[in-house]
Amino acid sequence: MITEIDSETLKSRLSQGDEILLVDVRTSSEVAQGALPNAIHIPMAVLPVRAAELPREREMVIYCRSGARSYHCCQFLAQQGFDKALNLRGGIMAWARHGYAFEPIGGA
Repeated sequence: MITEIDSETLKSRLSQGDEILLVDVRTSSEVAQGALPNAIHIPMAVLPVRAAELPREREMVIYCRSGARSYHCCQFLAQQGFDKALNLRGGIMAWARHGYAFEPIGGA
């Protein structure tokens, strides 16, 4: 069972200062169009070899364009013992529909 979070809840938690790691699993060309503030970029294709870079003890939200790829990434991470990975329901499209901020990504 993959746990999901919606854009409104994520925005609220980030605004309250919750320490949530944001992981963008989109392609580099998608990320170039903007990302969630302070997100790191680990494309879905390389997640299996870079998963060790992620902190197991920290809550993280995985996102893509629509929420489908990130859902699969959350499934993979759960199989690897990451129990604090949340999928952003609706992806960055849902985030954008609410008018929330985008910015260039630092970890690309």
